[in-house]
Amino acid sequence: MTWAEALPNLLIGLREGLEAGLVVSILLAALRKTAGENGRISSAPVWLGVLGAVMLAGSFAAVLTFSTGVLSSAAQEAVGGLLSVLAVGLVTAMVFWMRRTAASMTAHLRGEVEQAVTVGTGALAVTAFLAVGREGLETTLFLWTAAKASGSTLAPLVGAGLGLAAAVLLCTLLYRRAVRMNLGKFFNRTAPALIVIAAGVLAYGLGDLQDAGWLPGAQWVAFDLTAHIDPNSWWVSIITGVTELAPKMTVLQVVAWAVYLGTVLVAFVAAGRAAEAQRSAQAAQKAAAAAAVTASQPGSAGSAAEPGAVSGTPAEAPAPALAPPVAVAAPEPSWLARTAGQRPWVVAGVLVLVPVLAAGTAIALLPSASSGGIRNVTVTASSCAEEWTSAGSGAQTIAVDNKSGKSGEVDLVDAGGAVVAEIETIGPGTTADLNATLGNGSYSIACHMSGTAATTSGVVQVSGGAGQKAPIAVVPVTLADLAGPDKAYQQYAAGVLQQLATDVTTIQTDLTAGNLAAAKTDWLAAQLEWELVGASYDSFGDLGTAVDGLPDGLPGGVADPGFTGLHRLEYGLWHGQSAAELVPAANVLATDMASVQKNLTSDDLAGDPTNLPIRAHEVLEDALRDHLSGIDDQGSGGAYPETTADVQVTRVVLGELAPLLATRGPGLVATADTELTALQTALAATKANGQWQSPQQTPQAQREAVDAAIGTLLETLDQVPDLLEVPPSQS
Repeated sequence: MTWAEALPNLLIGLREGLEAGLVVSILLAALRKTAGENGRISSAPVWLGVLGAVMLAGSFAAVLTFSTGVLSSAAQEAVGGLLSVLAVGLVTAMVFWMRRTAASMTAHLRGEVEQAVTVGTGALAVTAFLAVGREGLETTLFLWTAAKASGSTLAPLVGAGLGLAAAVLLCTLLYRRAVRMNLGKFFNRTAPALIVIAAGVLAYGLGDLQDAGWLPGAQWVAFDLTAHIDPNSWWVSIITGVTELAPKMTVLQVVAWAVYLGTVLVAFVAAGRAAEAQRSAQAAQKAAAAAAVTASQPGSAGSAAEPGAVSGTPAEAPAPALAPPVAVAAPEPSWLARTAGQRPWVVAGVLVLVPVLAAGTAIALLPSASSGGIRNVTVTASSCAEEWTSAGSGAQTIAVDNKSGKSGEVDLVDAGGAVVAEIETIGPGTTADLNATLGNGSYSIACHMSGTAATTSGVVQVSGGAGQKAPIAVVPVTLADLAGPDKAYQQYAAGVLQQLATDVTTIQTDLTAGNLAAAKTDWLAAQLEWELVGASYDSFGDLGTAVDGLPDGLPGGVADPGFTGLHRLEYGLWHGQSAAELVPAANVLATDMASVQKNLTSDDLAGDPTNLPIRAHEVLEDALRDHLSGIDDQGSGGAYPETTADVQVTRVVLGELAPLLATRGPGLVATADTELTALQTALAATKANGQWQSPQQTPQAQREAVDAAIGTLLETLDQVPDLLEVPPSQS
């Protein structure tokens, strides 16, 4: 269990528990005071109302869990995303509501209790149910979405449980006046942390909606640190657990997170200033009223009581000034409250039983376990899904609990070893769902945990699925399968690098002769050769950075000695540097190119066959990120010709992988080829009089056509790495 994932949920449980507990404390205190004026009144209806609210929250959680469990993967993503956005909206509204009404909540609830007592004891149950039920539903939804965002079940529930337990204890002590606490300050000071958590949940929810296809931009990645950091490391776990941010996020997620955080925090501070000004004005009015009373009754020894205060309640602790009682009018009793007053125990029982019966009915109406439902299996250090002993045809949701202490991949495979469904990465101590639709056949679960040999479950025979569409299964590739295409690609790359070395020699000659115009032309040719290798995302390690690195992060920026390679020449050629200044940089580039050629097939460069399917997607993904956005432009404005070169090398990679994709993704290569042609056509249309233009010089319609074409293509190419992924046990 990752305790970092428990911390935000502990805060949520504590805050929401205190809010609901404060409501109950005020209700009981108001009831006790009213009882003193009207005779003994039992508090049992209040507790039954609270129990009904708890049942409602629990029933809501059960319906959420079971109903999403039988949905398709895309539908689960959509529902989870919508509920995450709804939860963020509710918690944001709650934060501002508490900011505004903490001072008057006591008086308002006391008025409701007094009204309920006049109607009948059953109305007390309704009052408690309505007052606590809203908090319970809100808490349940936010905890459910926070747990889903963290990818874990145990840690968030433990954190929330500890927070709720602490809230119950604190409310008990406050009610008994054993402690004093300024709850207004507590809520206001913890609100910024809750806003940060909500921002992360919002980003996660929007990511779910992108994965479901409800929102665009799933392939527009703002950053992807998964190749550079270990998601299971302690410091990454802390950051992810507390903020709900992920090592890989889309542009929409990052923008939404930043905009929400900035906007809500600023609004929260402004609301606090407004509330403080209002409290100051109310305090001044109260002081003036008290002075007037004292002046009119000089002999009076009594002092004005705390408006709206309830003896023995948390409201007596130092808190913002309460609104005058006359400003808080008790609502008229509702039909439900009047009915409750006539049949108190019947209504109280209904409040407890109806949520349970309603949830049970809703769950019973969901698809049965034979054609769906949730099955729970466990992965340990030595076993894989021992609970996998039976299954029915149709939609299946398998909840995988990883107790192995390691991260890894879990696959549902058919009799031929083809992957029907997978959890690509499951962290230690977390639970994730494996979703599949099964037809007749044999299925088992394979667990590939890092650092250990693969383990498998027993084989389960599925029958009775006549007419059921067979699942799409993908036969795993092996290193041997990829060795041939990778060798062919390296031979291709070696030929391109030879031409690139010749281009670099030509640039040296141009600069030695002082011919900067020719050097610019030959520089573009060399840059396009580099793109044709398919190395645009540093697949050649440090040597690749030396050849094509950027000045970002270097202490001296563009003047730093560590800024070398093609982009160093680009900067100098388009920023007025002399040929003599650039000759040393060209000489360094020639040396680095010789090293790349010499080490092309070494293990630390392009010798890993598993990189080839990734290259099929990421060459153009990086073209979108670096070229078309202008990140790597050092003055030449060559985004469109460079992207055209990336199209060419992507065709080469797909051609090498086509035989492997033919059976795993029928029609995929043909679709990609059509979309590559469309992108190439859109890029060619950016030329003016046969000359390449920079994106800034290109009309908006042509720029948008390029962006649309590359976005569509990336959606297709995104399937290649998944279809040709080597199981962890073989990599």
